Amino acid sequence: MQKKIRIGLLPRVIIAILLGLFLGYYLPAPAVRAFLTFNSIFSQFLGFMIPLIIIGLVAPAIAGIGKGAGKLLLATVAIAYIDTIVAGGLSYGTGTWLFPSMIASTGGSMPHLDKAVELTPYFTINIPAMVDVMSSLVFSFIIGLGIAYGGLRTMESVFNEFKAIIEKVIEKAIIPLLPLYIFGVFLNMTHNGQARQVLLVFSQIIIVILVLHILILVYEFCIAGAIIKRNPFRLLWNMLPAYLTALGTSSSAATIPVTLKQTEKNGVSKEVAGFVVPLCATIHLSGSAMKITACALTICLLTGLPHDPGLFIYFILMLAIIMVAAPGVPGGAIMAALAPLSSILGFNEEAQALMIALYIAMDSFGTACNVTGDGAISIVVNRFFGKK
Repeated sequence: MQKKIRIGLLPRVIIAILLGLFLGYYLPAPAVRAFLTFNSIFSQFLGFMIPLIIIGLVAPAIAGIGKGAGKLLLATVAIAYIDTIVAGGLSYGTGTWLFPSMIASTGGSMPHLDKAVELTPYFTINIPAMVDVMSSLVFSFIIGLGIAYGGLRTMESVFNEFKAIIEKVIEKAIIPLLPLYIFGVFLNMTHNGQARQVLLVFSQIIIVILVLHILILVYEFCIAGAIIKRNPFRLLWNMLPAYLTALGTSSSAATIPVTLKQTEKNGVSKEVAGFVVPLCATIHLSGSAMKITACALTICLLTGLPHDPGLFIYFILMLAIIMVAAPGVPGGAIMAALAPLSSILGFNEEAQALMIALYIAMDSFGTACNVTGDGAISIVVNRFFGKK
């Protein structure tokens, strides 16, 4: 019996991008329109799912945090949330400084993604969302806090089961169809002559993102090192096996055993490490927030969308909440982030698809940043809440 070969999400996305870039030059317009028809229907489905994803993830997350284990839990969540905001702010500040000149260096006449679409789908299906994004977020807070402080076990069970349904939809329906969706986007971009310039821009942006994720780790461990009065670079060096494991697996969960071992090597007690590391594998996504912010700013610059500081501060604050509640499935963070991308920044379906492709292409580096940073958070929590 032959063994079934499984191709991961990242290789499928890369194949989809390459095929889209190649076939866009050769496929006739009717064939391109067929893929655009699929993309139109799939994007409507995504729009329908986004508020449900928010409710299914955020409400149980708030309920779980509120009912929990006191100061240790609240401190860990607070540090993870603040660190995610700082990472997003660093990304935005660096982007506003560097990205406009990078875009200008490609010719300074980037086509607007939302204005260059020449072909149209054969037909569309309208699937309106049941509630808008902000309503779903407010509803999630009310329900989550109500469950936490009211001790509503039945309601908690209902929303945990709803969360399981949402995660299954992401894992079994949305994620498997993403490569086809991304293929359609790059096929259309190539057919319209956009792809070359867009890729030129993002090849430079990716380099900045890779440098930024190193800077995030340096400042995290400098703070941790200052708090416990130890060499931050020695602490960071001790976390290198966890970084490399996450780089290879693109999975925070799969890296937990290595992260635990290296965190304890940095002097964190087994009790604190055993609590903080698995929790942070779910809630601490500073590297992911940094990537999403940088790519979102770039797309705003390309499309002429607003990108003023006030708007992006609001976006980063909301994104950090979404990151804390993001599901632990591959691509889960960017799927959850589609809500603030569309509702706050006004991203259309093509911009969202480009965000998904770029995020997944750099997924392992974001995961490595998240996981390694978990070690820094563990050091800080251990300093204030560990056994003396």
